[in-house]
Amino acid sequence: MADDFESGSSGASQTYPMQCSALRKNGFVMLKGRPCKIVEMTTSKTGKHGHAKVHLVGIDIFTCKKLEDICPSTHNMDVPNVSRKDYQMIDINDSYLTLLDDGGETREDLKLPDGELGQDIEKRHGNGDSFLVTVLNAIGEECVVGIKNLN
Repeated sequence: MADDFESGSSGASQTYPMQCSALRKNGFVMLKGRPCKIVEMTTSKTGKHGHAKVHLVGIDIFTCKKLEDICPSTHNMDVPNVSRKDYQMIDINDSYLTLLDDGGETREDLKLPDGELGQDIEKRHGNGDSFLVTVLNAIGEECVVGIKNLN
């Protein structure tokens, strides 16, 4: 009977529901299936036949694209479980980062980010600086979003 289960997980959901009116600016929400940080939020008054509507504008936390959605204030929206973790930068191999976590475990599955952040990481690594990179994780996706100096 126990052989029926292929794999197990912690049971934690990737998203949880929250009433639209309870969402706040700088919080997270799923817009058009993408995890976004809310940058603008306006509420319209109730109309003749219905609910107050909430107009949400968010920036995708991974692609930085702007997304918008309108939802009745009494309806639920999905909110992604977003976690943030710092890793010590060790090396760059074929544009993949070698990172060390607090427990001494290494990982080499994160790509060097594009744009300014990636250039900054390469420059600091080339200079031999010791620094931390911040990794954001939501809905099964991960990416490097920032750098901190290691003092």
